[in-house]
Amino acid sequence: MSRLSRKKLDELDAEQRAFYDEIVASRPVKPVDGHIGGPFDMWMRVPEIGRHLVSLAGYFRFKSIVDRRYIEVTILVTGAFWKAQFEWYAHEPMARKAGVPDAVIAAIKAGVEPEFSDAGDKAAWQIATELHKTHELSDAAYAAGVEQFGESGVTELIALAGLYTAVSMTLNGFDVELPEGAELPFQKQ
Repeated sequence: MSRLSRKKLDELDAEQRAFYDEIVASRPVKPVDGHIGGPFDMWMRVPEIGRHLVSLAGYFRFKSIVDRRYIEVTILVTGAFWKAQFEWYAHEPMARKAGVPDAVIAAIKAGVEPEFSDAGDKAAWQIATELHKTHELSDAAYAAGVEQFGESGVTELIALAGLYTAVSMTLNGFDVELPEGAELPFQKQ
């Protein structure tokens, strides 16, 4: 069971209910009596923070100059780094749909460097991996990122890794469960 107590719709205050309605109207979620799932239930507890995070996530979904494929590579690297069960569960199919090859997905999940056939996949992987592992970005990774995505694209990917670090920490901190019957992507420690 997730650490977060479940609130029913009638237990939400007016601001929480308004934020709940915004999420339900703008995302492909199937809420059950006040429970949305993913990080949204936690963010609903503090709607002002939640709105900022949902807005930033919306930017990456609808306005990013970086192709969805490379966004998903960055999200998978971040989710794997944090061993964020729900994040991986939610984004592995999105990555596949965006064109990330199965072998790249499997390597990221295993924590090893994939064999890349796409320079954008490699640049996105390298940016996210270096930032998570060394907390810095090498000149080579930066240059490869700029070559693939431009400075604005590199800026977006770095911000994306930060956002999904917050998402992963939220999911892990509250021990968010997967839907019933789903297998954990990562072994619990």
